[in-house]
Amino acid sequence: MPGPLDGVRIIDATTMISGPLATMILADQGAEVIKIEHPQGGDHSRQVADRRGGMAAAFLNNNRNKRSVTLNLKDPRGVVAALRLCAGADVFIQNFRPGVAERIGLGEAAVRGAQADIVYASIAGFGFEGEWARRPVYDPLIQALSGLASVQGGSDRARPRLIRTILPDKVTAIQASQAVTAALFARARSGEGQHVRLSMLDTVAHFLWSSDMSGLTFIGDEVGEAPEAEPQSFVELIYQTADGWMAVSAHTDSTWRGLCAAVGRPEWLEDPRFATVAAREVNKPARLELTQSALIEAETAAWMDRLTAYDVPCAPVLTRAEMINHAQVAANETVIESDHPQAGRIRQARAPARFSAMSIDPPRPAPLLGRDTEAVLTEAGYSAAEVAEMLAEGVATGAQESGE
Repeated sequence: MPGPLDGVRIIDATTMISGPLATMILADQGAEVIKIEHPQGGDHSRQVADRRGGMAAAFLNNNRNKRSVTLNLKDPRGVVAALRLCAGADVFIQNFRPGVAERIGLGEAAVRGAQADIVYASIAGFGFEGEWARRPVYDPLIQALSGLASVQGGSDRARPRLIRTILPDKVTAIQASQAVTAALFARARSGEGQHVRLSMLDTVAHFLWSSDMSGLTFIGDEVGEAPEAEPQSFVELIYQTADGWMAVSAHTDSTWRGLCAAVGRPEWLEDPRFATVAAREVNKPARLELTQSALIEAETAAWMDRLTAYDVPCAPVLTRAEMINHAQVAANETVIESDHPQAGRIRQARAPARFSAMSIDPPRPAPLLGRDTEAVLTEAGYSAAEVAEMLAEGVATGAQESGE
């Protein structure tokens, strides 16, 4: 059954992760996504390691449910073809460096000339104004500039640390997919499309503010660091047990009481440092160290049973290989398997949102570079002779076998 965005057509001129993941989220929910790629090599994520059958895992995992069209956007004929694809489309999304889309002829005015009510979406790294707007950007730079690396370090005085996944890219993708959907909803009411702009920097700042910016919230009463950002032990809510590692979170009064009972330390309930939620936050290093001293005494499975009996939130620390086989992951049907015509049998995470009124069809595999060029250009009104000429002159290419 088609998803809730069935009938929405998206022209995707994005590369790497933030844009392609955003459009894959929308494609997983039923939108038709036509991905425009350069004829020579396509999206950079096609070229990275972890490959089979000529397909990179990074490309497969950010581009399923899409059609691939190759167009040389440095050639005016390629830009004209892209604008023809925009005619009748609902969304155009790009993550060129600010100013590039306008320079090549795919800025908002040009695209809106092809489809007046289109939702035009732009994703930037640092932003759209100011001296940083046109600088090159990668995920670690956003982690650094946004304060995320400082938060991850545990204190403004500690060594900053990167989160070992490209969180800014991924959070921006999720935010972009939501914003595009909101713009489509607004257009359904007003009849007008609009320009959605979002940057990775803004997105991560917003992401941090809900939990990590308490000390800078009250104007006039700022503190250098929120209490929760004071130097901490390296435990950081991941505790070593007698045979491994586990996470335990006992923040509320009831879960703190449960933890004290589970580990056999009733005297902690009488300690004024831990008498209230606020006190436990202020004295977090001591609390974590005491918890660690108790949990090291038994194995993870034993603690899981005991803590669960006292309703204390807890979980074992799993490797990636262990995670995909965990009973709860199986119960959720989180991981799906499918056959890719080039890469063979592959494993991916299914789209997390479930819709009660529809059972969405299994995802279609990520496409070979240029697989849909001829079909899509023909649908856009090009004759067979015109398509053949574009292919012959390198303005576009057909499906390209990798040869691997």
